[in-house]
Amino acid sequence: MAKLLPKGRLLSWSIPLIAVFLGIFIGGIIMLVSGYNPITGYSALIRGIFSDSYYLGETVRMMTPLILAGLAVAFAFRTGLLNIGVEGQLIVGWLASVYVGITFDLPAVLHLPMAILAGALAGALWGFIPGLLKAKFQVHEVIVTIMMNYIALYTANAIIRSYLLVPGERTGSINQSASLSSPLLQSLTDYSRLHWGFVVAVLACVIMWFILWRTTKGYELRAVGLNQHASQYAGMNVQRNIILSMLISGGFAGVAGAMEGLGTYGYMSILSGFSGLGFDGIAVALLGANTAVGVLLASFLFGGLKIGALNMQSQAGVPTELVEIVIALIIFFVASSYIIRWVMNRVKKEDI
Repeated sequence: MAKLLPKGRLLSWSIPLIAVFLGIFIGGIIMLVSGYNPITGYSALIRGIFSDSYYLGETVRMMTPLILAGLAVAFAFRTGLLNIGVEGQLIVGWLASVYVGITFDLPAVLHLPMAILAGALAGALWGFIPGLLKAKFQVHEVIVTIMMNYIALYTANAIIRSYLLVPGERTGSINQSASLSSPLLQSLTDYSRLHWGFVVAVLACVIMWFILWRTTKGYELRAVGLNQHASQYAGMNVQRNIILSMLISGGFAGVAGAMEGLGTYGYMSILSGFSGLGFDGIAVALLGANTAVGVLLASFLFGGLKIGALNMQSQAGVPTELVEIVIALIIFFVASSYIIRWVMNRVKKEDI
């Protein structure tokens, strides 16, 4: 493998793998210390992902918004920005797509793309604000996006209460013509909530890769992310590229919300708190090394851990919180990549 891949790329791929191994290994130790059998626990976890078509369908369904949220974070990071507001952009995208799904009555060939596009535009608009403030006034995007999360949460709840509320503290159900649900996929997976949104998420991975690595604008965005001063000296419009980056990143997040509204639920409830999908997207992007393929693989791991954790609790008696500990450990070791790099370099020197 070392001959097939350049040294830098091999190292960048090996660090997430080592982080996953260390997270699972130390998680097992914590299970053992807590009085649980880690072999039984992890066996139940794996069975909760692969043993039944229903669990596999639910894992893929969970992957869908995680992929899109991860792409939103990864795209911004690739262009030198930290979009911590994916959660808020996801919420407004969810609301916008559900609104279009409820309000309009069109043929499916028009209605479904229109609803998804509404989610993307709402998310992009929510990303535009911190992008504009960053570009024009140098206001740090982390602070603005965090605040925008709360604005999105409470604004969405207020809109639902004022204009869209039906019994059950939620909006009405979307029209079938705007739905991503699939009786075929549900029947193949023992009536899980799997829907066609997974296809949309995979297409989004291709779109991100194509934009960043196969277009002139993508080269500009990456250049601005690496060095704004050099990019400006080379004649690139740094401010415009910052805004565009946050627009695209917010668009990905908005589509993630649309997948929940048009696929998983078919409506939007009044949220008592954040969904957590946007924040999980940060972890997915981090583990996936901010690449499209990496995000796809990382979302499978995180989706599998979250779905499998339910089986681990019911069959092995291991609390689901221990899975959250494993996820946190994986993130910790990915973030501590400097330590892993140092150890790997020391081992290579000793071999020499």
